[in-house]
Amino acid sequence: MRPGVLPEVPVQTRAVAVAAFPRGSLAMRLRDECGEVFADGPFVGAFGVRGAPGLAPGMLALVTVLQFVENLSDRQAAATAARAIDWKYCLGLELADPGFDFTVLSKFRTRLVEHGLERLVFDRLLEHCREKGLVAAGGRQRSDSTHVISAVRDLNSLEVMGESVRAALNALAVAAPVWLAANMPLDEMELRYGDRVDSWRMPSSQVKRDRLAQVQAQDALRLLQAVRTPGAPAWLREMRPVEVLRQVFVQRYYLRTDTREREVIRKRDAGQDGVPPGSTRIASPYDTDARWSAKGEDLFWCGYKVHLTETCDNEAAGPGRPNLITDVATTPSTAPDVNATAGIQERLAGRGLKPAEHFLDSGYPSAGLVAAAAREGIDMVTPLLADHSPQARAAQGFDKAAFRVDWNTRQVRCPEGRTSTGWFPVQQHGHDAIVVQFARTDCRACPSQAKCTTAARGTRMLTLRPQELHEAVTAARAAQKTDTWQARYALRAGVEGTINQALDITGLRRARYQGLQKTTLQHAFSATAVNATRLDAHWTRPETPKPRTNRLTRLNAQLAA
Repeated sequence: MRPGVLPEVPVQTRAVAVAAFPRGSLAMRLRDECGEVFADGPFVGAFGVRGAPGLAPGMLALVTVLQFVENLSDRQAAATAARAIDWKYCLGLELADPGFDFTVLSKFRTRLVEHGLERLVFDRLLEHCREKGLVAAGGRQRSDSTHVISAVRDLNSLEVMGESVRAALNALAVAAPVWLAANMPLDEMELRYGDRVDSWRMPSSQVKRDRLAQVQAQDALRLLQAVRTPGAPAWLREMRPVEVLRQVFVQRYYLRTDTREREVIRKRDAGQDGVPPGSTRIASPYDTDARWSAKGEDLFWCGYKVHLTETCDNEAAGPGRPNLITDVATTPSTAPDVNATAGIQERLAGRGLKPAEHFLDSGYPSAGLVAAAAREGIDMVTPLLADHSPQARAAQGFDKAAFRVDWNTRQVRCPEGRTSTGWFPVQQHGHDAIVVQFARTDCRACPSQAKCTTAARGTRMLTLRPQELHEAVTAARAAQKTDTWQARYALRAGVEGTINQALDITGLRRARYQGLQKTTLQHAFSATAVNATRLDAHWTRPETPKPRTNRLTRLNAQLAA
């Protein structure tokens, strides 16, 4: 690779493009306004210095952004680069340039993933916008997440096992055909695993399905034992499909020895043998990062989550600035939203875009994170989880807010005026906490005992956070019940429009590729495409936009005049 910048637009290409697009197009404006973003220099580490010259990575990055802007496949993007005049202008190509083969785009993405450059183009465009004053630190930003469906078929437990055996056999048939023919009955294997497991009808009865599951488990065990025999090449067991088969077998079956020293395969029982949690359970041998997850009672999917953060009403950057996506993160579907908050704020601070106010969905809040953000000068506007004590849920009796805490004397006073007798600092789930206990004689003689506790011991115990967290949570829960806070928090709802725009433009909710890393790359380019679209709308916006009116309003105004 010889690093450089985008080539100059040929004279003939420029003349024809300007004539065909007198008002310009998104691709042309992206080249004119942000051409320096797509220089080759940052990609040097991912490309070799010997061999035949290849296509410039900056140009391929620009093609990929345009591909996501128009939601094209690799074939369509390569064809458009060869025939679209505005794309030729954007890429600096001659009108007669035949373009490139579509497989180049897949190889380019693979290089980015292998060298950890998934977010490079997104970060460079965002840095360019920061230098131009279109986005800055301070102001307000909002975050939300949405589900992403993986690019593999949905398989039930029986199909996952069968497809894992099939994937391992197909891989071995290519890598070690002679060994496979000598150690496995190919006729039986072809009969059972020649076609995809979802291409034929599953047995109708539970007995027959259990028998099929047993046969699949025996085939899997036979193959796994064969690759570990002393005469088998050691590299066979290190093949990815074979290792995936081993993990799927261990997650779903239990191998034991009976009284006759025979190996017995039994399907794992949750109570007897234990089953792996959903966060580690493989849902498909072709995408081992995808996980089954649920949200509420209506949404159930296999795949990932994507978290988007954007500016909103960023007064620090000046009026009339576009709302731009400042961070995008992809996580497994089973990861709680709260786990993404610290990473979002860390990346924003690293880019010099730390917000003054950060609006978050109700799935994100954590008392510790809210307090930590406050120390960093970030006001996290998010509804905290409510008190889940029986008294608070029933809205009767004395919940935690009814007790008064004296941190100096380490005592708590109940609504009936009794003072606690025990104050015990403890560790709960790896976090500091304080357990407060009241005397048994005070609680049993209290006239409000039924409103305070239903414990068999007859006394009330409280679990408090450390003082800073306790006071922050108490104040936040009180504030979020006010109309002022609700009106302020309504600003967060606008991020739903961003998710919908990304869905319409780039197909955000369907993974194009397999694996968490490549899906992360997809979402980084999706966010870049949305930013490019919003920048184009900003560049073409008239200085005095016309107010939107309907025909009835205009007719009424004409009659009044």
